[in-house]
Amino acid sequence: MFRPAGPADASTIAFHRYPEGIDAAERPVYAAWVADALERGVYLGFLAVGAAGEVVAGAGLTLLEWGPTRGDPQPWRGRIVNVWTEPGFRRRGLAREGVTRCLEAARERGVTRLSLGTTDAGRALYRELGFRTSGTEMVRRA
Repeated sequence: MFRPAGPADASTIAFHRYPEGIDAAERPVYAAWVADALERGVYLGFLAVGAAGEVVAGAGLTLLEWGPTRGDPQPWRGRIVNVWTEPGFRRRGLAREGVTRCLEAARERGVTRLSLGTTDAGRALYRELGFRTSGTEMVRRA
């Protein structure tokens, strides 16, 4: 039911990233980035396909070249992104399987540090998969 994402799936992944109509203008730029990132191997996506061949869920792993840090010689970090399930297919374990595939892909590459953003609805799932809340992250936009 799940398959790896390829560059041809970039528009679908962009929809998962920006499902709300208000954000539709963001989709083409993100789709172009995803297609390139998939080709470069720094984005790994996994898509669940329904009986009619339609994509019904997905999850992605963005690999970030972070550099070695104190206590961790691994230069890569991972960020779980674009976890999304078609409303009619929710509560069937598809998000869990997609994220699990991302975790396995990270493990295969030796990536030991992962992060993600979440909604209240997803928080319990991510806790079950070993993620913990971290209150130390700060951001700045120029």
